[in-house]
Amino acid sequence: MTKTVSVLLPIPAERAYTYAIGPEMTLAPGDIVLVPLGPRQVFGVVWDTQTDDIAASKLKQVIAKSDCPPLRATMRRFIEWVADYTISPPGMVLRMVLRTPAAYDPPSPQEGLRFSGVEPERMTSARIKVLELVREEFVWTKSGLAHAAGVSTSVIEGLIKQGVFDRIEIPPQPIVTKPEPGFAAPELSDKQRAAANELVDCVKSDTNPVSLLDGVTGSGKTEIYFEAMAEVFKNGKQVLVLLPEIALTSGFLERFEKRFGSKPAQWHSDITPKMREKIWRQVATGEVQVVVGARSALYLPFSDLGLIVVDEEHEAAFKQEDRVYYNARDMAVVRGSIAKAPVILSSATPSIESRVNANLGRYQYIRLEERYKQAAMPDLRVIDMRKNPPARGKFISPVLVREISAALERGEQSLIFLNRRGYAPLTLCRVCGHRFQCDDCSAWLVEHRFRGQLVCHHCGHNEPVPEACPGCGTLDHLVACGPGVERLGEEMLELFGDKRIMVLSSDMAGGAKRMRLELDAIAKGEADIIIGTQLVAKGHNFPLMTCVGVVDADLGLSNGDPRATERTFQLLSQVTGRAGRSGRKSIGLIQTYQPEHPVIEAIISGEREQFYEREIAARKSAGLPPFSRLASMVISSADRKKAQSHATAVRLAAKPQSEILVLGPAEAPIARIRGRYRFRLLFRAEKANTLHTYIRQVLARSPRLRGDLRLQVDVDPQSFL
Repeated sequence: MTKTVSVLLPIPAERAYTYAIGPEMTLAPGDIVLVPLGPRQVFGVVWDTQTDDIAASKLKQVIAKSDCPPLRATMRRFIEWVADYTISPPGMVLRMVLRTPAAYDPPSPQEGLRFSGVEPERMTSARIKVLELVREEFVWTKSGLAHAAGVSTSVIEGLIKQGVFDRIEIPPQPIVTKPEPGFAAPELSDKQRAAANELVDCVKSDTNPVSLLDGVTGSGKTEIYFEAMAEVFKNGKQVLVLLPEIALTSGFLERFEKRFGSKPAQWHSDITPKMREKIWRQVATGEVQVVVGARSALYLPFSDLGLIVVDEEHEAAFKQEDRVYYNARDMAVVRGSIAKAPVILSSATPSIESRVNANLGRYQYIRLEERYKQAAMPDLRVIDMRKNPPARGKFISPVLVREISAALERGEQSLIFLNRRGYAPLTLCRVCGHRFQCDDCSAWLVEHRFRGQLVCHHCGHNEPVPEACPGCGTLDHLVACGPGVERLGEEMLELFGDKRIMVLSSDMAGGAKRMRLELDAIAKGEADIIIGTQLVAKGHNFPLMTCVGVVDADLGLSNGDPRATERTFQLLSQVTGRAGRSGRKSIGLIQTYQPEHPVIEAIISGEREQFYEREIAARKSAGLPPFSRLASMVISSADRKKAQSHATAVRLAAKPQSEILVLGPAEAPIARIRGRYRFRLLFRAEKANTLHTYIRQVLARSPRLRGDLRLQVDVDPQSFL
């Protein structure tokens, strides 16, 4: 009989692998171990321990056990739940947890220096500075002591050689200090305090509820859920805050530090690998008490999770559409349930799914209808572009130009919003009509004039803007069609050339660091006119912003997406909510060719409840989520016929069933991405269990994937492209 363990590995495998363990090794479920996998060595997690009647010579042996804390049973259950719900291999979900292999090795101790009592043979002014600092019983690092004394490290090294210091080991220091719950208690209004008390009661409750905090822009939602976080900190437990965009973290960190006296740990793609290792390990040991991060932070191994907050819970950015397709908002609710931790979903424009859950009593519903200190909401108006068109070749109505001029005269800021990156979405030749299209995708190339490039926003392909048309060879006859934010920036520069104009977009050079600096500059009043994409619509507080204009407000209303009206309503509500947050009189202007559209009317009238009622009723009538469950399959290949043939075979494997509606296969709206042709099938059922069971049956009956064929299942799809 051989002692064995089943080890789940971070690979696309449906089951754990069996390994033998030596007599000197003791393992338990959750332990992180190093095991051989083919010619490689990889870290995995012990899923089960057993004794098998298998010859030890037939099994590979566990190489080593990590000294870091094991994955808790709740975390292993969460991994299994996500894998089951998303119809993904459990190993691929584990891969999102085990993303930092260096964190599983013992952290290297740092060398410290302590005064030995020995005086140096010769005194210099530099040495005197050092000795003045070290005579107390303190331990210093070499670089820290040199910096504090204002000397070079060579001075410290010379004193070490003379025996002035004893070398000692310093244990790894916490990357952030623990927050102080009572550091700076906020001044809350009566209504804010009542909402905060409700959330605090939820944290104290044993029922681990989900709360939907629904408050208008500027109502102080962050300060309110900070009070719930303070209660968790008092009990020594951990908090996870999920934000949809890296650009939002800067403002959040400042507010958090002001309230709790320390900064939280950050977890997103801009964090260095070394810092990720430290955060991962210190989250597992409980040294880090609060993490603020993007959706991937949901898979950190918290030792004692006491609260999850999902800010801007309606955002589509919480949906991951790569390898394992999941919605971080929904999985946060699941993780909270498994970990017995309350969950707070916060938004000024909640998703239809969350509103329905609140209406049905599944979520506690907390509503704030006033801004902090009763600051007035912006005066919202429609600019009917049929009656107030811009000048020929321009895109901003004279009405909006006048309001921007008035704001500038008052020394206030204006924001022009357009949810389209680059200079123009299409470039063509006036002579032959040639249109610049991506060679690998079914998409036009977008001109980015600042960079002098034509770019595909799907695969990243880019090429220089040519002087001559590649179709007919004619010089200087290429024309940009339609506006992007860069083009609006050019238009503003012509009108207000003496003002400070800033264009913000996620693809500008400098990445997230530049974005944070520019957002800080706007908040300090160092820009007069800001032109931006949806990045500027979320969660930012610009005190001097009093005029907001929306260009091409109709952009998302007719793209065939069942969530199009909801997303347009959310986006326009959020962006106009950037105005007047400090209490100044403000205005929001929406340029549209459809002023009578229900979404536009709901925003202008402020009748948000009627919008939600109408949208929920329409979803229910059409049998769309959350009143049904959807799942999609995308079959792709570099060979179009191959992809279409396999999609047809999958459709034939989908046997008729009264409870299931199957649509397709059909060519995807974006039929080709990165050189791969794409065909979609869509499945609908009333209940999730019915849908999951059916899809597994279809997959089991479908032909095996061969060659470069790929099949991706997306449960609860957010994108239909």
